[in-house]
Amino acid sequence: MASDTSGLSDKALSIFAFAAYHRLLSGERISSVIRRDGQGHEADPAGVAELEQRGLATASETEIRFGGAAEDFVDRVAAAIRGASA
Repeated sequence: MASDTSGLSDKALSIFAFAAYHRLLSGERISSVIRRDGQGHEADPAGVAELEQRGLATASETEIRFGGAAEDFVDRVAAAIRGASA
């Protein structure tokens, strides 16, 4: 399946927004994010399923691991946020 980021739903984009948050804080490339933290915070299940169906990520019960195209997209989202503040 192609790793296509065009036309992602808001539920899928929210996962990338969370990853971009960590990218901006750490300054490092993000290859995964927590899916469930055990404290009531959880990535939207439909968003997770969409990323998996598009071949952008694989998910376990607690983690979402990004493929290369998704890691690149996280970088672009973080760069767009930086650019929006200019």
